[in-house]
Amino acid sequence: MKIGVLSDTHLHTVTDDFKKVVDNLFADTDLILHAGDIVAGPVLQYLENHGCEAVRGNMDLPEVVQSLPIKRVVKAEGYKIGMVHGFGAPRGLAEVLRKEFDDIDCLVFGHSHQAMNQVVGNELWFNPGSATDMSGRGATVGILEITDRLTGRIVTI
Repeated sequence: MKIGVLSDTHLHTVTDDFKKVVDNLFADTDLILHAGDIVAGPVLQYLENHGCEAVRGNMDLPEVVQSLPIKRVVKAEGYKIGMVHGFGAPRGLAEVLRKEFDDIDCLVFGHSHQAMNQVVGNELWFNPGSATDMSGRGATVGILEITDRLTGRIVTI
């Protein structure tokens, strides 16, 4: 199984560059996850039309906030993926967010715009960064792959 992961798109409309990410980079994925800060309804609707599971972020407009949970657990091939956007300062963010879940195999989060692909104990902590380069670090997304184990990689756009 292959899962496309993105976060912090901060878009009010579906741009051509965003369509390229979803339609090309995620063309062969079985599922798409968005870890918040979608921002506007048209972007959420576009993602949902592509089978996306998402959580809301701190910058999302009311139309998105009303449609999405703060956190969720997505089950994929027997693995439990905890998703939450995040809040507060980026330092120590993963450690704070991990406390939001009981038993998960992977933590997917956003907010910091800093990509992370790190195994901590028996868990994968994964932040795809910002899909639209909102922080000047370069635009990135992520891919989670499930074979005999769950692995992740960051993709620079």
